[in-house]
Amino acid sequence: MPATLESASEVSPSALGVITNIEGQALTHDDRELLRSPAVSGLILFSRNFSSIEQLQSLSADVKTMRPDLPLFVDQEGGRVQRFREGFTRLPAMLSLETLWLEQPQLAVDAAQKLGWLMAWELGCCGVDVSFAPVLDIERGVSRVIGDRGFATDAARVSLLTRAFVAGMADAGMKAVGKHFPGHGAIEADSHLEFPVDSRSLAQLDYDMRPFRYLIQHGVMAGVMPAHVLYPALDNRHTAGFSSRWMQMLRQSLGFNGVIFSDDLSMAGAAHYGDYAVRTELAAQAGCQALVTCNDRDGAWAVIHTVERLQSQNFSSLSLLDWCRDQPDSFRQQQAQAEQIRTALVDAGLIAADPCHFIMKEHV
Repeated sequence: MPATLESASEVSPSALGVITNIEGQALTHDDRELLRSPAVSGLILFSRNFSSIEQLQSLSADVKTMRPDLPLFVDQEGGRVQRFREGFTRLPAMLSLETLWLEQPQLAVDAAQKLGWLMAWELGCCGVDVSFAPVLDIERGVSRVIGDRGFATDAARVSLLTRAFVAGMADAGMKAVGKHFPGHGAIEADSHLEFPVDSRSLAQLDYDMRPFRYLIQHGVMAGVMPAHVLYPALDNRHTAGFSSRWMQMLRQSLGFNGVIFSDDLSMAGAAHYGDYAVRTELAAQAGCQALVTCNDRDGAWAVIHTVERLQSQNFSSLSLLDWCRDQPDSFRQQQAQAEQIRTALVDAGLIAADPCHFIMKEHV
């Protein structure tokens, strides 16, 4: 039976698609072949795909000409995780907001909203639709991979600061993806490189879930990305992203009804379970809908072929069309607003006064 296309505004829990990457700064023949697969629902970009604002505008335009239904994703969190730097505002590590909060709480909340807007606006000018943000993990001075990517060391502050950040993103037309459910901040191991196990009790994990619950209850989070971490308190066999128990917790107990994105299926925390076909099946059966697969073209094809097979059985095709934003030129009229926001963030000590900061370029 052929796959059916779910409405972009009403994504079925059984909808399934792939978010994958390209190799360089322009589409190659192999990239185009990859993007022709209807199983591909989105494209994620990395630093290697970027050299300048003009080049990024050209690349995004080429992708959208070929696949106008395909949103472009990136990790543009700020601090050490900012894929596009040259010509863009150098965003601070989000933990700097907590430092500001301890002195001036309302200023910190206002700054979080401005940072979310500025990040989303600059990406929109270049045709990039979504940053996988915000990080909702609570920083505890333990994790090698979270650290200053977290917004705060306290669940309440993470909740309030990220809600403001997400509001800024939304004002610029960008959807938010909270990560890494149910919380990656309390373990040292990096799931990119290792197989992490968080042995805390469910009651302790519930504290980490508070920011997720808060944003979900306020209806501001369109996507969630679970962690490639094993939490034996609920499931002693599968990491959160491969666990139907954790996905039921997210859907039923927290009430989330948006899109669930797997974390990268090439990571060590996922590779522990077998080859790409096995990882794909586990993620799909658990309840992940958008399967992220990066930096391994053979692996990406294996995931795509597995998704195509699953779509021919009991899964439908995932459309993320409503994750796509306006064309870059529509952001031009907001240049003055961007300048005002940058000035406020400079005054708050969060970004540098850079005379070469981002200026909206006209793509020809």
